[in-house]
Amino acid sequence: MIQDWFSENDDYNDFIRALLLDDLKAMNNYMNKVALETFSFFDTGKKASGGEPERFYHGFVLGLMVDLAGRYILTSNRESGFGRYDVMLEPQKKEDDAFIIEFKVQDQNTEEKLSDSVQEALRQIDEKHYEAVLLAKGIPKKRIRKYGFAFCGKKVLIGKGR
Repeated sequence: MIQDWFSENDDYNDFIRALLLDDLKAMNNYMNKVALETFSFFDTGKKASGGEPERFYHGFVLGLMVDLAGRYILTSNRESGFGRYDVMLEPQKKEDDAFIIEFKVQDQNTEEKLSDSVQEALRQIDEKHYEAVLLAKGIPKKRIRKYGFAFCGKKVLIGKGR
């Protein structure tokens, strides 16, 4: 499986292909398969290394996106609008879409389902106006895709905003 991730025969891994094609089903399938097969409770649980499982997920997804370095400017934890987004992909070509990604680890005290966590991530992107830096660079709002990634242990749910 790891050889497939880094195969030189493909330009992009399956996750990146799905992201670029806006294929939520394939993105979710890939992330859940990898999480189930490779993540450990010690990576994702309440007693995860460093005490913050969101950092683990964040780092994992950033690692998947390294393949896009020549096509996008990839930034992490930078200020934009009224807050700090998790991941932003700024296109280097005008025909490519931009991406804003926000991660949430499910708070089971306040969020009944993973879909609630996805909605919270998407709400945060909009409420804090994370697209401000992209808009200031002339990227039209219709070319900015917003994704919320929700995690609970080895379960992942990705949703798309408007």
